[in-house]
Amino acid sequence: MCKYNTELFNLSNRVKFYNSDVDNFTIGKYDLITSNPAYINFLSLRYLEKDVFNFEPKLALNGGIDGFSQIRKVIDKATILIKKNGKFFLEIGSNQKNKASEILKKKNFYINKILKDYGNNYRCIISTKI
Repeated sequence: MCKYNTELFNLSNRVKFYNSDVDNFTIGKYDLITSNPAYINFLSLRYLEKDVFNFEPKLALNGGIDGFSQIRKVIDKATILIKKNGKFFLEIGSNQKNKASEILKKKNFYINKILKDYGNNYRCIISTKI
């Protein structure tokens, strides 16, 4: 969808997309980073709806013991990779807004907005590197 919109608005010569694990990026400075890390704590995995648990790769779901291991990892990496004043969009679990915001602030990100999904759950933090 991003590539389609880029072409629709004649921005193809100004935008590059990378779809990769954050571990594969070691250098560079980026204007925008989006991430949908695994954020479900390990003990809650067994209680997911079967269509989620059976459809999604476990790697995409398992956020470690507290649900924050991958969130911390991607925030740490974004701290290095994102330009000053660059935007960082982070998907989170519905109960993770406060702790994720706190981690971002400690890594010099300003919280612009926290968005809810269609189920009225907090789901995405938009922040700016300061």
